[in-house]
Amino acid sequence: MSNELKLAIFDCDGTLVDGQHMIISSMKNASEKCNIPYPGDEAVRRIVGLSLLEAIEKVYPHVTENDHSLLHKEFIEYFQYLRTLGDYHEPLYDGIEDAILTLNDMGVLLGVATGKSTRGLKSTLKNHNLEKYFVTLNTADDGPGKPDPAMIDVALSDTGVKRENAFMIGDTTYDMLMAGHAGVKSVGVTWGYHERHELESSGADHIINHISEFIELVKD
Repeated sequence: MSNELKLAIFDCDGTLVDGQHMIISSMKNASEKCNIPYPGDEAVRRIVGLSLLEAIEKVYPHVTENDHSLLHKEFIEYFQYLRTLGDYHEPLYDGIEDAILTLNDMGVLLGVATGKSTRGLKSTLKNHNLEKYFVTLNTADDGPGKPDPAMIDVALSDTGVKRENAFMIGDTTYDMLMAGHAGVKSVGVTWGYHERHELESSGADHIINHISEFIELVKD
């Protein structure tokens, strides 16, 4: 591996953890509370990765701005309630913990760029005892969401890593487009919420089927 610093920026839901269960439950609850028809699990899975309000606007295109605000409020309240239960279902994908430890041992800097809130991201990482390994955390709370390159730009500024030595690893077209806009390498993962052909058509430089493949990619 090159002696130059490398940076691996991970998406969270659909890449590090399978967060769809809480997201779908919260969206269903918001729809019920607001008396707005639920658009279906697949439609909700497809907007995971966007900032919450943008996701709601995309998945409920035919309701009013006020309805969007109400859905946003109800989603957050129920999502936060689920977190208080202590046994919420947000498991790491296979091999993720080992990969993070290996990358850290290799000297690769680690970051996150996600549509989650800062509070939500920190809670997820803490729940899996992984927070200490990430040196830059960038969320929907900090500025423009995906596919705007802002979160990656901040991660590069935080770490001082050159663009050509940075990777964006994610499961959605939003991640691939963001990486392209930021001028960093894009790595699409097939275990998340968007299909392989979608990742390819949105400009993925690499497609991996297991996180262990990324370790080999970084070594080259």
